[in-house]
Amino acid sequence: MAEYLNEELQYVDDYFNIVDFDEEFGEVRSGGSDAEDDVDSNKQKMDTSAGEARSGKDVQGIPWERLNFTRDKYREMRLRQYKNYENVPSSRHELEKECMKTEKGSSLYGFQFNTRLVKPTIVHFQLRNLLWATSKHDVYLMQNYSVMHWSSLLRRGKEVLNVAGQIIPSVRSRDSIAQALSRVQISTMSVRDGLLVAGGFQGELLCKYLNRPGVAFCTKLASDENAITNAVDSYRTPNGSIRLIAANNDCKVRVLDADSFTLLGHHSFPWSVNNTSVSPDGKLLAILGDSPNCLIADPQSGKVIGNLKGHLDYSFASAWHPDGHVLATGNQDTTCRLWDVRKLSESFAVLRGRMGAIRAINFSSDGRFMAMAEPADFVHIYDTQSGYSKAQEIDLFGEIAGISFSPDTEALFVGVADRTYGGLLEYNRTRHNHYLDCML
Repeated sequence: MAEYLNEELQYVDDYFNIVDFDEEFGEVRSGGSDAEDDVDSNKQKMDTSAGEARSGKDVQGIPWERLNFTRDKYREMRLRQYKNYENVPSSRHELEKECMKTEKGSSLYGFQFNTRLVKPTIVHFQLRNLLWATSKHDVYLMQNYSVMHWSSLLRRGKEVLNVAGQIIPSVRSRDSIAQALSRVQISTMSVRDGLLVAGGFQGELLCKYLNRPGVAFCTKLASDENAITNAVDSYRTPNGSIRLIAANNDCKVRVLDADSFTLLGHHSFPWSVNNTSVSPDGKLLAILGDSPNCLIADPQSGKVIGNLKGHLDYSFASAWHPDGHVLATGNQDTTCRLWDVRKLSESFAVLRGRMGAIRAINFSSDGRFMAMAEPADFVHIYDTQSGYSKAQEIDLFGEIAGISFSPDTEALFVGVADRTYGGLLEYNRTRHNHYLDCML
C-alpha cells in the first residue's frame, strides 16, 4: 500500500485532498441566523429520520437550500472532478468491455436513520474497514482515538475503548508476545463473537472482550518504519478453534490463537499484504495486496494453491459468500471481481464502481446481498439471487469509513467521515411482502 504518515489523528481526506463541505460550498445563501445555528447543534437537528427524509430533508442533514450548489449540480461536479487513486495506471475503457450490465433502480435497503452524534474517522485513505455491526441495534466504529458503540435502539453513543494513552494487556502467558502500547492510531478492526480486534498504524494489534474491562491483549507485530496493520479478522478452523489473523505492510500474514493470544505462525509474501479473508469452512485464505493478483492459500501452512488474475491494480478488499464457493475482491481499478473457487481460471463477473476504487465488501449472512463501497460517496448493494444483475446505488457525500450488514441481514450501516456532515447511516431491509413474513 502507499506509504502515508499521519502525525496527528484527524479526519483523513483522500490523497488528492478533497476539501470538506464547509470549505467547498462557500458562503451560504441568506436566511441563516445565530438562533438557527444554536438549533442545529441539538440532537433533533443532528439526526435525520426516515420520516424527515420522506418529507424532503437531506438524509445527511445537508441544507442544500442554503448553499451555493444544488445537490444535482454538486454531484455532477464531484463526478467530473474526482480523481481515483492508482498505483498502476490503467485504461478504464478496456474494463468497460468486461463489466456486467446491472439494473440500478432496485430498492433493497431503505433509509432508516442518520446520526451525527458519532462521527467515524479514518487514518489511511486506502483502509476503510472501521465499522462493524454485531446486531441491528449495535454498531462499533472508530472516532479519533476511541472505539465507539452506537445503539440504534437507544440512539446513544458510548466509548468502549480509548487508545490515546497507555494500554496494558491483562492476559499474559509464558509464550505470550504481549507488550504495553500507547497512543495507537487504529487503522482497521473486526468485531465478532464478543471480541474486538484492532490493528494499528505502527504495526500494533489489540484485542478486547466486549464484556470485560480493559484490553485483554496487545502487542506490536512489526517494527518496520512502514509496518501498518492493514487488516485483521477472526475465523474458525475446521476443528472449531478460533484464530486471529493480521495482514501487515511488512509482507507478512500472522496467525494467533484467540484464547491464549500466542503466535502460531506467520506467512511471508512478495508484496505488502493489504487484506485477507478466510472462507466460511476455514480451509481457504484469500490474500490481496500490492499486486494485481489475489492468492489463495492454506491458512495453516500458508502454501499458495491458487492465483486469481484479472485485476489491473492493487487490491484492498475481499469477502466470501456464506456458501464458501464465491469470493469477491475489490480493487483500485474501480471493479469488484467475483470468483468461483471451484474454477479459478477466471472471474465469472466484474462489477463496476461509479467513481473510485472498491475499498470495502460485505455479504449478508444469508448470502442474499452483497454491498461494496467506494472511497467516497457511493455504496452499491447487489441482489445475488439475480446473478448480481439487480442493484441499488446509495448516493452520499463524504469519505466512507466502513460498511456492515447486521447479522440478521435486517440492517446495513454506512459510516461517513466528514468534519461537517460525517455520521452513521442506517438502512433497513425492504420487505415487499412484509405481511407474509409476519405470518411465518
